[in-house]
Amino acid sequence: MDATQNTKISAFASAIGEPARARILSSLMDGHARTSTELAIIAGVGPSTASAHLHRLTAAHLIKVFVQGKHRYYSLNGPDVAHVLEGLNVLAGGIHNQFAPNTPNRLCLARTCYDHLAGKVGVALHDRFYKLGWLSPLSEDAKDYELTTAGTKAIESLGINIEETRSLRRRFAPACLDWSERRPHIGGALGAALLKSALKRKWLTRDLDSRALAITRTGKREMQGRFGLNI
Repeated sequence: MDATQNTKISAFASAIGEPARARILSSLMDGHARTSTELAIIAGVGPSTASAHLHRLTAAHLIKVFVQGKHRYYSLNGPDVAHVLEGLNVLAGGIHNQFAPNTPNRLCLARTCYDHLAGKVGVALHDRFYKLGWLSPLSEDAKDYELTTAGTKAIESLGINIEETRSLRRRFAPACLDWSERRPHIGGALGAALLKSALKRKWLTRDLDSRALAITRTGKREMQGRFGLNI
């Protein structure tokens, strides 16, 4: 690793490594944009201090800003940032001989991880797809997956265009380590497409004020019927 790369890593770590900025980044993990006023309240700081923090995070390319009229909306700068933050949450939890999640129950069952599904349901779907032979690891460390022929057929039955999903400028199906379960769920373009389909089909509904997702009766029935998964 060259000196330039080391400098970039140090800059990222410094930008993240402040409690108020960490709270801002964590709040944006649900994929929604927020105003500086909202983020100041979340971070527990005044408007001017929040502005300085947002400037620092923007300069580090960890967040981006969208200007609409008089308002400025801040969001994470893409799924790669969310993936790094999810990994840091895992490290922050420490190492346990037997893992027992302390995540609030509403978040533990199902939640958004930027734009894909996490929590017990996300991990269960990952495991079930793998057991059904729908996912094939691209390498021995299983950090990225490819869909098998059977998997492609099953996912396309949900109305997901695999060719279009694969053409997006992001990893197709990486394994994203879940910070509450400490096991992988499906991230990337495929994970985002699955969550979008589940929301559209009313299998899941979003919480209004958090990352939590609720599983509907339809969702439980469909997951059992299509995937043999009991939630």
